[in-house]
Amino acid sequence: MLGMTLKEQLRADLTAAMKDRDKLRSSTLRMVLTSVTTAEVAGEESRELSDAEVLDVLTKEAKKRREAATAFEDGGRAESAAQERAEAEVIAAYLPQQLTAEEVVAIVAAAIEQTGAAGEGMRAMGKVMGVVQPQVKGRADGGAVAAEVRRQLG
Repeated sequence: MLGMTLKEQLRADLTAAMKDRDKLRSSTLRMVLTSVTTAEVAGEESRELSDAEVLDVLTKEAKKRREAATAFEDGGRAESAAQERAEAEVIAAYLPQQLTAEEVVAIVAAAIEQTGAAGEGMRAMGKVMGVVQPQVKGRADGGAVAAEVRRQLG
């Protein structure tokens, strides 16, 4: 395990899932690895992604699954929604521990205090988000974080 990149870990887990005949895990990991490869060849020159960049891809993939699940649910397609949620759970295992709502509230409050943005209202949104973003990257939904910043500034 030691010295293994995140991409190598995903590949190893895919192999294990295929051996275990775990259809959900293997199809999800296959899709994720395809997204990683796509990201690697997307730039001017193709290159191996760093673990942080692979995490960005995983975060996007998990978000896509959550959004799709919500859309399927709204469309009355519970089975498809459940499939998307199951895939999101497989991906979530590779993401950093997600922050609780309380932790996000505390981080935002500290950032507002740190930037002295308390009385500035919405004008300070960018300044506060600039401080909050690096602390929550990959560990909280950006939309939820922005909503909390708006709530505390508003």
